[in-house]
Amino acid sequence: MNLYRLIIRPLLIQFDAEKIHKFTFSCLIFFQKITLFRKISSLFFSKKDPILERKLFGLRFPNPVGLAAGLDKNAEAFDMLGSMGFGFIEIGTLTPKPQEGNPKPRLFRFVNDKAIVNRMGFNNDGVLEAVKRLKKKKTNVIIGGNIGKNKVTPNELASDDYINCFEALYPYVDYFVVNVSSPNTPNLRALQDKEPLKDLLNKLMGLNKIKKKTKAILLKIAPDVNEAQLDDIIEIVTETRIAGIVATNTTISREGLSYSDDEIEAVGAGGLSGNPLKKKSTEVIRYIHKKSNGKIPIIGVGGIMTVEDAIEKLDAGASLVQIYTGFIYNGPGLIKDINKALIKRASI
Repeated sequence: MNLYRLIIRPLLIQFDAEKIHKFTFSCLIFFQKITLFRKISSLFFSKKDPILERKLFGLRFPNPVGLAAGLDKNAEAFDMLGSMGFGFIEIGTLTPKPQEGNPKPRLFRFVNDKAIVNRMGFNNDGVLEAVKRLKKKKTNVIIGGNIGKNKVTPNELASDDYINCFEALYPYVDYFVVNVSSPNTPNLRALQDKEPLKDLLNKLMGLNKIKKKTKAILLKIAPDVNEAQLDDIIEIVTETRIAGIVATNTTISREGLSYSDDEIEAVGAGGLSGNPLKKKSTEVIRYIHKKSNGKIPIIGVGGIMTVEDAIEKLDAGASLVQIYTGFIYNGPGLIKDINKALIKRASI
């Protein structure tokens, strides 16, 4: 990880954030095609131990550290990413139809605070293109499908988009995440309101129940919700019997950034991820865990930049964790470090 921090990261941050993301992802896609590279990557970064295994959602996770949605939006590099030590990979957010997302520039770094602001807007190739790639899967890495609605779809028809994605992905993913919490699609967060959310989840669960094998459906929530809203979400999750919660998405707050107001305003709207999100995300996890008496499984995500951050999420009540911005800033060594620490902790 030191090599990444000392040489690779300083080089990467010299370039436009989205352009360098596209370049590095192209490299991952290229290396993914070569079995030897995947084996070498696994040798360097994977940490295997029965202590790390987690049984959840009817699945056996080799370790509790996953990749959050947003990096492998189009299901292009999941095999390569899996070889880097992740216990599971979440693809998406995927929508029924392809969409370009919001105008560029739309991805910004706040390097001093180890943070990122994005307003990508569910840019993706569409769910059917992702399905084509998932059909070519070469490894047994666990895949989660994060699903959303197209920007042009009105909220009253949103359930049609989620159903479309659910049906298309069902044979090829291991679990689902319903994303109604991105701040970058107009009015999307209104779907977190009690009645629309209950209606959407009941429709998806209805389809799930008639399948030969049901698959876990989780709800990804925003960190920008109050306790009353969290109480509603807990009630809805309990009533609809979905499998759990992913807490949390990015925040619209700019609290925790050390930059000037002018610098922050120059970036504009978007969701903030990384170190400034850590506390808020952990508070949401802890509240849900306590209020539900630990009965709702939680995937904790938001501001996991260090081993200690991951352990804090797990101690707050998360069963699994995901990283995204921490992976960007610290590289794949972070995954191995977290897993090594968990092994050591369990042996004490």
